[in-house]
Amino acid sequence: MVDVLGHLGMALIWLSPCWLFIDDQRTAVTVLAVGFWFGMLPDTDLVLSSIDALGVHHHGVVHTVLFVVLAAATVGPLLGLAMRRLFGDTKWLSSEAAARAVPLGVVVVFVTGLSHLFADTLSAPDKSTRLEVLWPLVEGPVVYVDVLYYKSFWATIALFVGGLAFNAAFWYLTHGRSGARARSDPTR
Repeated sequence: MVDVLGHLGMALIWLSPCWLFIDDQRTAVTVLAVGFWFGMLPDTDLVLSSIDALGVHHHGVVHTVLFVVLAAATVGPLLGLAMRRLFGDTKWLSSEAAARAVPLGVVVVFVTGLSHLFADTLSAPDKSTRLEVLWPLVEGPVVYVDVLYYKSFWATIALFVGGLAFNAAFWYLTHGRSGARARSDPTR
């Protein structure tokens, strides 16, 4: 498990391909700026675990693909509607993206939720509760890569900087000098 900034960085990494699918630069920036925060959604169990009556614990049911799917199906449309409402009549959300804001919100919540689970599988499982990401289909942990120390400062910073770098690279490929020339020249 990396710290908050690391989860946000992983969400930025997983959202960086949006530059390939969203032609309007401002819309892509809006999707990234609004969406990457949802990389922390599975950690709502930290708040829920303080309510004894719920019986929720960290790395429990909220850290599963099932929860991510349910969150994408419920929170995702709300995110899309909120983006349309807040940015639909501005230059920060293209009319095409505003028309497809609900599915866009679903995809953003789903991708960032999965990014959180993936980041947690990279951390030392001996220091935290093991994840059962495929529960209820599979009991117990599925796979751990175990390449990051638990709450590693350097891993957290590296993931966030990596998220920024991935987005800069995708932006450059799609909207930078060579990307703009390649898209405007049909012979390439």
